[in-house]
Amino acid sequence: MNKTGVKKRSGFVLLFVLTMITSCMREPEIQPNTYEGNFQALWNIIDTRYCYLDYKKINWDSIYTVYHQKLPAIKDEIAFFDLLGNMLAELKDGHVNLYSSFDRSRYWKWFEDYPDNFSTDLIEKDRYLGKNYRIAGGLKYARISNNQIGYIYYGSFSDYFSDNNMAYAMKSFANCRGLIIDVRNNGGGSLDLSKQLASYFFTSDVVTGYIRHKTGNGHSDFSAPVEIITPAHKTIQWQRPVIILTNRLSYSATNDFVNRMKKAPHAIIVGDKTGGGGGLPFSSELPNGWMVRFSASPMFNSDMQNTEFGIDPDYTVNLSIVDMEKGIDTIIERAILLTK
Repeated sequence: MNKTGVKKRSGFVLLFVLTMITSCMREPEIQPNTYEGNFQALWNIIDTRYCYLDYKKINWDSIYTVYHQKLPAIKDEIAFFDLLGNMLAELKDGHVNLYSSFDRSRYWKWFEDYPDNFSTDLIEKDRYLGKNYRIAGGLKYARISNNQIGYIYYGSFSDYFSDNNMAYAMKSFANCRGLIIDVRNNGGGSLDLSKQLASYFFTSDVVTGYIRHKTGNGHSDFSAPVEIITPAHKTIQWQRPVIILTNRLSYSATNDFVNRMKKAPHAIIVGDKTGGGGGLPFSSELPNGWMVRFSASPMFNSDMQNTEFGIDPDYTVNLSIVDMEKGIDTIIERAILLTK
């Protein structure tokens, strides 16, 4: 533990650490494979393992009462699935899902009330990616703005890229005055890829956030904060302006990437507030075999502020309908200006 009382992150993978910690928690009582038993099992999993009940001021006991009284009217498994899915939606968390062989519950309201602020048709105009862009792993890249700006669109942190992929892209941007990384509509994926992509824009290892793990069944039983470090890549380091484009569908691992880039020396975040998804997901099984995924470990920025509800950009910019009709992406154009 360092002088501030914050534990420094070891080399263990966060998910492994989470598994080890939760394995020390008291296991809930085994329930029978009945509607009642599965209801009790799901409610208890969230009650003891979900990490945001207190932070979101959710009265999980009251929610139990509301949904449990509906249980006697349930006649089939589809209606039962919907009942459980609606109960989970009370958590207002895009990382919370119930999985069965016939459906997956989901909560989408975290982005539905926001403007799209992204159009695939726009970025594929000749003004931007065009049709002859290059693809390196999951990265689509091209030079834009009279070849003065490098532009990379990365649509999913589930799409792998390597150091070699990035090295080729960077080489093609060698004479560019700035770089744009567009992660709009990137719903997340691998935290390892988030860390890797961010590492190209740091010149030294930096503490960019913290994570806490559940240590007991109480709603606020957490470990001390553990540092999340973004390392500087040893051989690939972009040291000119880099503009990160975000919208509300920049979620989960993308939220993590944006949080890391907030501390990068030459980075500016432009667009809309990210979607959040700051809780590290974990999964558990109900007696009937259905799986529930939920946020188990809260993640924070470098000031120990929770990132669950999203990260504000440095410059808020929305797509203009007038610009779109002209084939212009307002957010990209603002990013280009910020590289000067």
